[in-house]
Amino acid sequence: MSQDIQTTDVDPEYDPDTEERDDTVIKVALMWSLGVIVVLGVVGGVVAMVFIKKDEPSQITETESPLPELADLPEVEAPAIPFVDITESAGIDFRHQNGAAGEKLLPETMGGGCGFLDYDNDGDADILFVNSKHWDWSADFNNEVSTLALYENDGKGDFKNVTEAAGLNISVYGQGCAFADFDNDGNVDIFIAALGSNLLLKNEGGKFTDATKVAGVGGDADAWSSSAGCADIDGDGDLDLFVCNYLKWSREYDIAQNFQLTGGGRAYGRPQAFDGVYPYLYRNDGDGKFTDISKDAGVQVNNVRGTPLAKSLAVTFCDFDQDGGMDIMVANDTVQNLLFVNQGEGKFAEMGAAAGVAFDSDGKARGAMGLDTAHFRNSNAVGIAIGNFSNEMSALYVQPDFDLQFTDEAVPTGLGPNTRLELTFGVFYADFDLDGRVDFFSANGHLEEEINKVQSSQHYEQPPQLFWNCGPENPTEFMDVSKKSCGADFVKPLVGRGAGYADIDSDGDIDVLITASGQAPRLLRNDQQVGHHWLRLKLNGSKSNRDAIGARVELKAGGTTQRRQVMPTKSYLSQSELAVTFGLGQHDKVDKLTITWPDGSKQDVTVEKVDQALVVEQE
Repeated sequence: MSQDIQTTDVDPEYDPDTEERDDTVIKVALMWSLGVIVVLGVVGGVVAMVFIKKDEPSQITETESPLPELADLPEVEAPAIPFVDITESAGIDFRHQNGAAGEKLLPETMGGGCGFLDYDNDGDADILFVNSKHWDWSADFNNEVSTLALYENDGKGDFKNVTEAAGLNISVYGQGCAFADFDNDGNVDIFIAALGSNLLLKNEGGKFTDATKVAGVGGDADAWSSSAGCADIDGDGDLDLFVCNYLKWSREYDIAQNFQLTGGGRAYGRPQAFDGVYPYLYRNDGDGKFTDISKDAGVQVNNVRGTPLAKSLAVTFCDFDQDGGMDIMVANDTVQNLLFVNQGEGKFAEMGAAAGVAFDSDGKARGAMGLDTAHFRNSNAVGIAIGNFSNEMSALYVQPDFDLQFTDEAVPTGLGPNTRLELTFGVFYADFDLDGRVDFFSANGHLEEEINKVQSSQHYEQPPQLFWNCGPENPTEFMDVSKKSCGADFVKPLVGRGAGYADIDSDGDIDVLITASGQAPRLLRNDQQVGHHWLRLKLNGSKSNRDAIGARVELKAGGTTQRRQVMPTKSYLSQSELAVTFGLGQHDKVDKLTITWPDGSKQDVTVEKVDQALVVEQE
């Protein structure tokens, strides 16, 4: 600053060795100098008052960012895909308990997961809800105990609470879930990711017993696990387990941060204030036991400070480079996403930044929650969709071919601008109108109940969104489906968190389940009547894992090739059904159906007729 003042006040032609300065000139110069000093002092004081805070609590604010311009709408109209809320009429009386009692602890915002599983092997989709609970240090809430909740499907979409009979009346601060037949005995087991020790519950003919200690997958007692999923990462025929861990958290540290809403009271904290943690990768040893191979496998990534980088909230699996090994995609909150590329023999190389999926197009990390992958263009192109925080549009990283090079196409496809305002958690692809193209779903909801007082464009409860896939030949590939097309029940706001899908009533189309933080869930029955044909497949492995998780199915009909993967791990904290659904549109014949099993073997299946569900056994 002083150099600037001197430069302003001294005549550039003045030579002190040859020229005398007049006293008047010096006086004038001095007065100008003092004036500049005063002005700069006032400005500096204002700046200091605005930007320098002494011993003030952290202020939680949100910046309202301008929306990008919407792409041209396609010259097509979304079909009617009405959804009906059947939660109560179907017998679902679950309500999520997050333990909120005024302290505003970060885990209270995360909600709980859900999932579809056939726990009793009767061929239909049952439902599990993951619950949290009152904090152990809270006052007595009339001895209220919150537990997991299991609902048995009668095959027609009506449900019965069988939690106690199944041995799942377990109280834990639960977050996510993963379903898999870990021991290949024909019964689906349950893994619960929690704040604290995790749980592995073995299915013994419809009754679950705690196998955590024997299996060795409980994790650290003070860890905070979120989503989890299973895949055969080493090709040995059984399912290994990946567990996301979110943050290094404690009640004492959270309260000490003293987060504040601007103009309000205490706020829920931001993940930036907490350290990251490593995920878990457990190798299935085939004898009911697992080995933690996280360090040796290469999934423990450090930041520039040499401490754990990951703040993971979602995971899914896909063989992105088609080399026969399952890769692992991880969505991280406020730090870069991670892509672990399978190198064989249980080893992985982290290539998120090199592949283009670590950051947004400006090189910034986003608040990533849920994710899913799909061949959404019925081509080799693979799209990784990630739901992000409010004022951060959802990502759509597209790999045109199997070369591990992705570009975020959220804006040109129309998905980005229409997801900018929402705070998105659960996301997934599914063909809701059975036209042969997978559509896109997102569950939305904010963290702060009073966020509307801080930011007028935000609301605690937010409507879910459905984007119809118009096809790549249209200017906009994903069209935001209106209330008129999807129904008032679908767009009713809630504090959306986990989400999954299944055909609950055996009519061939995809129904949706959404969990809500501290609220009742929502079960939405798909009542579309477009008249499109369909085919559903449930695969049973023999040489591969029994659930055939990771199998790829290719169907050719009417000149179009569709691709699906058996992968229940997607969305946020949740699991979807194992069966894969192909919409066939007006085509009533399948020309060719080929299954690539997880062990790499291929099998052609003859389809005699459509509009049916087939069970295919591995040869």
